Order: sequence, then structure tokens, then C-alpha cells
Amino acid sequence: MPTEEELHRIARRRAEEQYGFYVHLAIYVMANLFLVVIWWMTGGITIGTLPWFLLPLLGWGIALAAHYLIVIREKNYVERIAEKEYERLKRGLR
Repeated sequence: MPTEEELHRIARRRAEEQYGFYVHLAIYVMANLFLVVIWWMTGGITIGTLPWFLLPLLGWGIALAAHYLIVIREKNYVERIAEKEYERLKRGLR
């Protein structure tokens, strides 16, 4: 069983990881809005039929989705599996 200090350290680390994701998300939104404004102010130049700002938006969006999966979703998944395993072990020890 983790000590109170270890629990605080784990909670702090997870909070910092989540904060980092939300900062990344905010920067993504602001930077891509800026790119859309530049695109619009320069007359809406396209690459083929696509607006050029979609390329960085998509590439960075994939990285942001990976960051989300690692920081937010994977933690919940691992915790659920760990809880199930813990319960299974408790039942086996009785």
C-alpha cells in the first residue's frame, strides 16, 4: 500500500501531465487560428483544392491526439486493469 507521501507525489505527477496536455491543446488552438487568419488575409490560397493551413493542423492534430491518449486515456485504462487485477489477487489470497 502506498504511503500518503507517495500518493501525493503520484497525484502531483498526474496533475502536471494533465496540465501539460491542456497547455499543449491551448497552444494548438491559438496557433492554428493564427494560421487560418493568415490564410484568410492572404486571399485563401490553396494547395490543389485544400487550404494550406490544413496540413499543419492535421499533422499537429495527430500529435495532440497521441498526447491525449498517453496522458488522459491510458492512465484510466491502466488504472482500471490494475484495479481488476488487485481485486482478483485479493480474492485468490482468501
